[in-house]
Amino acid sequence: MAQSVKGKTAIVTGSGSGINLSFATLLLDKECNVVFADLALRPEAKEVINSYSAPAAGRGRAVFQQTDVRYWDQLERMFLVAEQEFGGVDIVCPGAGVYEPTWSSFWYPPETSQSRDSVRDSRYAILDINIIHPIRTSQIAISRFLNSDRPGPKTLVLISSTSAQDTSIATPLYDASKHAISGFVRSLKDIDTAGIRIVAVAPGIIKTPLYTENPDKLAMINSASDVWVEPQEVAEVMVALIERDTMSSTIGNYDPGRYDITITSGTILEVTKARVRAVTAYNDPGPSGPGALASNMTISEDAVKALLNKGWGRAEIGSYDV
Repeated sequence: MAQSVKGKTAIVTGSGSGINLSFATLLLDKECNVVFADLALRPEAKEVINSYSAPAAGRGRAVFQQTDVRYWDQLERMFLVAEQEFGGVDIVCPGAGVYEPTWSSFWYPPETSQSRDSVRDSRYAILDINIIHPIRTSQIAISRFLNSDRPGPKTLVLISSTSAQDTSIATPLYDASKHAISGFVRSLKDIDTAGIRIVAVAPGIIKTPLYTENPDKLAMINSASDVWVEPQEVAEVMVALIERDTMSSTIGNYDPGRYDITITSGTILEVTKARVRAVTAYNDPGPSGPGALASNMTISEDAVKALLNKGWGRAEIGSYDV
């Protein structure tokens, strides 16, 4: 079921920054064409797309398609772009995600001043982005895969988190969304009978803008003791999930004698600092090691607990109160 990414085409959502940008860039360097699908591009992503926009020997070509992953017609459009530009798609990573932002958080309900969620819309943006978008994208991808004449196996790579096991009152919607992703990946493992592999990474503390540009999330990190995992480390594991059937628990070790992890459809790999481990559905020991969890999570948890007073969730809703 493993496939080389060379000569293939990938769609990567959320590729304007962080893990997904590193993953998309690594694919390009391995001669895989990539459709970058995101709401906007950070300067570093624009630089990558500009550098890989023209065909060149020894590398893939990049195309950007502006995409708001909350809207299904825009998800369909990314596949049409892949077909128009590259003749189809072989690898899909619905990787876009948000980390309990105040504008779509359980602790800042719809119609409060911090929230952008609306009672009229009857939905949380974070769940549209973190759950509905990966599920719907996977559904579209499977349809495209099954009706494709392109040779070779196909792969879906999703992004879970150590938060799919270790939870916090500070981030309930995010944690629920990552539990959902892990469950979704496991539930579809038998799709390998159709020549499709579905897998996921479960990263720990990753040095991306989700943390570094959000003071409330950065406060969770103890700079004296916590260890950042680099996006490139996660990207390397994501490529291994596509190209390999076995790998080492040490990132970057390609000595066959050290291959102690088996990769099959349904595999979820926790990624911490320089280390990988398979996350099991039953009797799993939980996240561990440097880079697995943030030490100062209690700061955010205490801030949430301080909100739990009479009037929470009602004072600003006004006419929407029942």
